[in-house]
Amino acid sequence: MQYVKLGSTGLDVSRICLGCMTYGVPGRGTHEWTLDEEASRPLIRQAIEAGITFFDTANVYSDGTSEEIVGKALGDFARRDDIVLATKVHGRMRSGPNGGGLSRKAIMTEIEHSLGRLGTDYVDLYQIHRYDPHTPVEETMEALHDLVKAGKVRYIGASSMYAWQFSKMQYTAERHGWTRFVSMQNHYNLVYREEEREMLPLCADQGVGVLPWSPLARGRLTRDWDTATERSATDSFGSTLYQDGDRAVVEAVTRIAGDRGVPRARVALAWLLHQDGVTAPIIGASKPGHVEDAVAAVELTLTEKEIEELERPYAPHPIAGH
Repeated sequence: MQYVKLGSTGLDVSRICLGCMTYGVPGRGTHEWTLDEEASRPLIRQAIEAGITFFDTANVYSDGTSEEIVGKALGDFARRDDIVLATKVHGRMRSGPNGGGLSRKAIMTEIEHSLGRLGTDYVDLYQIHRYDPHTPVEETMEALHDLVKAGKVRYIGASSMYAWQFSKMQYTAERHGWTRFVSMQNHYNLVYREEEREMLPLCADQGVGVLPWSPLARGRLTRDWDTATERSATDSFGSTLYQDGDRAVVEAVTRIAGDRGVPRARVALAWLLHQDGVTAPIIGASKPGHVEDAVAAVELTLTEKEIEELERPYAPHPIAGH
């Protein structure tokens, strides 16, 4: 495993981040395909043993049970000081007023709940899961800054939004002397590259680390285009992200993987790891082979010709994932 700094910070993270949306009590929340605690723990342990130190979850994943499973497993299999633990806030956790969003009340409430479920007294990276148009930016950024000053959060990050929104939040923090975001967790992979237009150049200019979610396009880059899975059959959000024209990109991945004699996942992840500014793709793992492929992708060097072949079929997409 390789380790790099997260953006312009001094924080070392593994080049692969294990995304933990896969782990949670099935039927809790909106994901029917999650793995329960017994099935999740071996995969988390495998990731740790492979050198992965970076773990990402969210309060909304499986109604908080992802945080519970991940926190317990990390407590059993690793030392807290060796782990970079990330979670998120924004999604609705309960019905009624103040049950979601990025108000001061919601942020202060949800960090306490997340810390309790994770079994820790601080989070290394606390991320806003989406932009909240209903809360003043000043309110959100000051609340996050206060969490850092209180020692409950080490760094703050953001997730999918428009570049102008991210720039506005960063400017607001800088103007007031508050903590700025050090990372952007965005939708970026071989079949969705719209982030290259504005968000990635902004992050490069500002020294912000990039943590792509869905680096394998919900698995579309790892299998034949018309193949369905248990997850894809119930993933209403994922069904809105990609289009039929993406088939050509998947076919290019298939050709290069065949020539190399490696799984398609390794090629798709290796391409992402070659992109300037990308710190650590956030991979999901429901089988041991998923962890193995992600770790092996770090050492897979693609040629300029292969990169050109992978990128050539790309067609522009409507903005998706915000």
